[in-house]
Amino acid sequence: MISVRDLTVNYETPGETITVLDGLNLEIADGQAIAVVGPSGSGKTTLLNVLGAMLPATSGEVIIGGKDIACLKEKEAARFRNQELGFIFQQHHLLPQLTVLENVLVPRLAGGWKEEEKITRERAKELLERVGLGHRLTHLPSALSGGEKQRVAVARALINEPILILADEPTGALDGETGTKVADLLLEVQQEKGVTLMVVTHDLDLAARVSGEGDMIRLT
Repeated sequence: MISVRDLTVNYETPGETITVLDGLNLEIADGQAIAVVGPSGSGKTTLLNVLGAMLPATSGEVIIGGKDIACLKEKEAARFRNQELGFIFQQHHLLPQLTVLENVLVPRLAGGWKEEEKITRERAKELLERVGLGHRLTHLPSALSGGEKQRVAVARALINEPILILADEPTGALDGETGTKVADLLLEVQQEKGVTLMVVTHDLDLAARVSGEGDMIRLT
């Protein structure tokens, strides 16, 4: 599923080049769940952004599902993100003017979807039922709690039935009980659908749940 070879990412600042990732190599199998841990500034989010085709690597090779991410043109990268990836941010990034259901359907706005809108809409409703928000379809984000907003974001990330879910501190802004429910949902979907899941987290308990102590990616 994911093959990374000699990945290096540099950031240029006035008078200095900062190397965030330096010759990283990793292999992640199709359907595997993996956690990425490490201190702030170690490159965890940078790695997700490279895998999500949102940040170009300085050098190295990144292959996802047989696609060389570095070779994708801008429109191809956008299509890849929209149709094959599910990205969950620490902050939900819901659009405040849209309802819960409309927020889950936002990925369709980019176009290029082959299925009929009514089919996508029914799947969105099913996902919201699954995350316990079937009764909130017409609510605006301002009427939701922080945990509910994050669950909407999870549903949105799953609407395109992705081959890869990238989650950046998905429970970091949540209380313990709500964070556990979000983690449970991600792992249930990963196991049921056989999708590949990568979770960046500072929470070692969550990391152990996702991938086990021996399979964590530790950045320094």
